[in-house]
Amino acid sequence: MSHITLVRHGQANSTARDEGSYDQLSPLGWQQAEWLGGYFRQAGERFARVYTGTLRRHVETAQGIKPDCAAAAIQDARLNEMSYFDLAHALEQQHGIPIPQDREGFISHLPTLFSHWKDDAIKDPPESFAHFENRVGEALHEIANGEGRALVVTSGGLIGMAMRIVMGLELTAMAHICLAIENSSVHRIQPLPTGLALTQFNALPHLDTPERQHARSHL
Repeated sequence: MSHITLVRHGQANSTARDEGSYDQLSPLGWQQAEWLGGYFRQAGERFARVYTGTLRRHVETAQGIKPDCAAAAIQDARLNEMSYFDLAHALEQQHGIPIPQDREGFISHLPTLFSHWKDDAIKDPPESFAHFENRVGEALHEIANGEGRALVVTSGGLIGMAMRIVMGLELTAMAHICLAIENSSVHRIQPLPTGLALTQFNALPHLDTPERQHARSHL
C-alpha cells in the first residue's frame, strides 16, 4: 500500500463568489506552489504517482510544484472540490441563510451548510453529501492500494472529507478542519493493515520562515 501526500491548491481567486470565477490561481497561489515544489526537491521527495482533480486550480498547482515524478499526472474528477458556492446560493435561496462576506462568517456558515446538505434539506444540490463522501473514500482507498508514494493535489473541502473518513469526524469537527486548511498545505495519510491513518495535517514547511509568513492564506 502507498503513502498519500495530499496538497491543497494554492490561493485561487479569493474575491470570487461563483465556482467558475474562483477556479484559477492568483499570483500568490502560483508562488506558493513553486515554493512547495522547491521544498519537495530540497527534501528529496520523489513520487511514483501524481494525481489532481480536473479543476484548473488543481492542475495549475501541480504545474507550479513540478514534482519529481517520471509519470504524467493523472486527472481524476473524484478529487474535485464540492460545489460550495452553488450549495451556498441554494441554501440562501431556499432557507434565507446568507452567504458570508468574511472569514468570521464562514465559521458559523460552514457547519450549517454541511448539516443542511447531509440531511438532504437543500433541494437539487450539484451532488448529495453521501455521493461526495463516497467518491472521496473510493478515490483515497484506490490510491492507497497503488504502488509507490502518491502526491494528490486537490481542495480544502475534499481534504476535510478525507479527514472525516480517516478520523471518523462528526460534521462540526469536519467543518472546523476545513476552515483550518491553508492554501498549499501538506497532509499525509499512511495505510495500515487496520485502515488509513493520518500522520501529518496542514503543514507549511515551505512558508515556515519569517520572510514568507505573509504568503500564508486560507481563501
